[in-house]
Amino acid sequence: MDSKPSAKSNEIRQSVELFLSYWKIILFCVVVAIFLGFTYLRYATYEYSANATIKIRDEKQSKKLPSIGEMSAEGLFSDGTNKIKDEIETLQSRTLISNVVKNLKLHIRCFAEGSIKEREIYRNPPVKIDFFANDSVIHFVDTTLYLKVKSPTQFLAFKNEGKSLLDRDETKGKLYSFGSRIKTGFGDMVLTPSSGNHAPIVGSNLKITISSVSKLVNSYQKKIKISTETGSSVLHLTLNESNSYKAVDILNELVSEYNKDVLNEKEAVIKATSEFIDNRLKQVSEELEKVDYTAETIQKKQGLTALDSRADLNLQTGQQLQSEIASTARNIQIIDYLQEDISRTDRTSDIIPAGVAIGDANTDQVIKNHNELVARRDNLLKNSTERNPVVIQLNNQISALKLNIQNSLKNIKSSSQLTLNSLSRENNRIQGRLSTAPTKQRQFRDITRQQNIKESLYLYLLEKREESAIKLGMDSPNAKIVDSAFSSHKPVAPNTMIVYIASLLFGLGIPIALIYISDLINTKLYRKDDLVDLLDIPYIGDVPRTSKKQKLVKKVDYSPKAEAFRIIKSNLDFMLRDVKGRAKKIFITSTIPQEGKSHTSTNLATSIAHSGKTVLLIETDIRVPKILDYLGVDEQPNQGLSDFIADPSLKPQSVVLKHKENELLDIIPSGTIPPNPSELLMNDRVVELFKYFEDKYDYIIADTSAVGIVSDTLLISHLADTFVYVVSAAKIDRRLLQHVAVPLYNEKRLPRMTMLLNGVRSGKKGYGGYGYGYGYGNNPNKKKKWYEFYKKS
Repeated sequence: MDSKPSAKSNEIRQSVELFLSYWKIILFCVVVAIFLGFTYLRYATYEYSANATIKIRDEKQSKKLPSIGEMSAEGLFSDGTNKIKDEIETLQSRTLISNVVKNLKLHIRCFAEGSIKEREIYRNPPVKIDFFANDSVIHFVDTTLYLKVKSPTQFLAFKNEGKSLLDRDETKGKLYSFGSRIKTGFGDMVLTPSSGNHAPIVGSNLKITISSVSKLVNSYQKKIKISTETGSSVLHLTLNESNSYKAVDILNELVSEYNKDVLNEKEAVIKATSEFIDNRLKQVSEELEKVDYTAETIQKKQGLTALDSRADLNLQTGQQLQSEIASTARNIQIIDYLQEDISRTDRTSDIIPAGVAIGDANTDQVIKNHNELVARRDNLLKNSTERNPVVIQLNNQISALKLNIQNSLKNIKSSSQLTLNSLSRENNRIQGRLSTAPTKQRQFRDITRQQNIKESLYLYLLEKREESAIKLGMDSPNAKIVDSAFSSHKPVAPNTMIVYIASLLFGLGIPIALIYISDLINTKLYRKDDLVDLLDIPYIGDVPRTSKKQKLVKKVDYSPKAEAFRIIKSNLDFMLRDVKGRAKKIFITSTIPQEGKSHTSTNLATSIAHSGKTVLLIETDIRVPKILDYLGVDEQPNQGLSDFIADPSLKPQSVVLKHKENELLDIIPSGTIPPNPSELLMNDRVVELFKYFEDKYDYIIADTSAVGIVSDTLLISHLADTFVYVVSAAKIDRRLLQHVAVPLYNEKRLPRMTMLLNGVRSGKKGYGGYGYGYGYGNNPNKKKKWYEFYKKS
């Protein structure tokens, strides 16, 4: 008994042989698939990849160092994770990409049309197009222009009719001159040819597409990929395009537009602060001018230009208090200005002036946070609406911070006012000591104090305005370019290796899958194992499939077919070794016609006769006789088996036909085809015939009818010593065979029933090819092929 591993190995071997038997079909499919892959690569539109790397600067992170716990838990840049995500969204925003498309004029493309595919000409197109309409109109146009260059100065224009230029009739084109004004549905335009090496070639076909900017923006939003590592502020930008130079230009322009947008955002805060300072400077200048004028008038009227030196000495005591009063009054004035600015209803921006010292660092930080939230909200509004939940949330946060700022300013002002009152009381106490001073001196001191306050505020505002002006030109871009956009100019898609591998797998997979599925649903029998596994009936051998020209085996025959019948004869002799003193009666039958029953009968009889034994071949299939055709007997006899049974006067010897080429082989043909074959075979004359020839031949072989169709064979089955049940490979359905053969064997209706597989193809579907001595020894009559070499045994 075979072990399970051996059975498994046998199944694998049979599967491999099954596929190898169709190697020509599989090879053909592989060649076709690879050719299709080559054709696809030849005419496919290739994609090229461009990559750029930038680093997002974060002023907060540069000023604040994270703790050791934060660094170990989330990374060095964990605090900026949300900011990095916001910057990625900004880079992929419609506003920035729309600016890129417009700046590079990506919505206008020129293609050179070939016989099969078209090629985009990105840099230095042969034809340039200019429009008379506004960009706001052109950016919504979606159309295609087809041109055929007729000469260096003229071209044909065609309508889009769903045909390539190669299929168009030139008589349907309209002739234009380069540089002439062409009227279109979206406005007039002018086509001008390039010069030098980039000039249009006469006879070339061009296609110019004008696409909607909105559609291109949608496309590039999906195509531009931005990635980053967790905790990192470095962004990797990738873009696949049909032109590598275009991909590089797009990424570089995108980074440039992003930096411009960030700079504009920072400058908005500075400009708002500068505007606030300019307004206050104008007001303070007017107030200072009034104070100076009042001082001048009083000095002229009161004669305060020359005062006693003792009054100056008395005033030194109060100078420190006056300085503090001036500083406190200035802070109160600044707070008043801020409160007034915040409360204005005609403000064009929600940004609050920053960097104006009011004596409280916390309030300055809150103002800075407020301005950052305003900038973030305005950035989101570029691609969204006021109904966006994030915008609503930011508006709520901005309102809360604004209220917080107003409360802080109010509290700071109250505190400053208390301080000013305290300083004023102290100053009044000191001034009481100067009660003896002249009235003019006191008036001069009051005027001087007002001048100092206004002058200090004026100088402070001038200083802040200068700082804002300097800062306006010193802001740096937000994105530091680590690597500018770069492309290897080698296509990344389609991948040649992957396409060929896929073609190979496709070429192998399709035929192998079809062969496998066909084998799964196939109910035919092809090999010995199929027959043995299906039927528990003794197996006598198999006969290989041969050419129809080679019907009979010869006396000197080295063919596999001749060897197969010799093996079958040996197996039958072994089974009938108990039959002695008379002829061995071998009956040949099958399930259905056309299974090789007559072929087996004639060849078995011929093979036995060639071995020196006398053989009588009886054609008991009197419905469809074929034996004489196989034996090559041209002359049809007048009498046969049916005539012998029907005519009692005929002797057994009178229906025997001698074979002309083989004296040991005699034949009893079927005779006249009767109208009632079954009733005829039930006649006792059949038994008499077999009894008569039992002692006169070594073998009696009977070619019977198919048992699955008629009952003729069962009527004479008791006369047989053994039955050879012929099964045709690749023809009989195993379900029908099992339905017919198994009951006959189990009920012993066919004595010593054995199975023979006929028409086995060597190697076909992995079956057959067992040998029969194939290649064992040499056929002296066989001619060697030109590629075969002589081998010594």
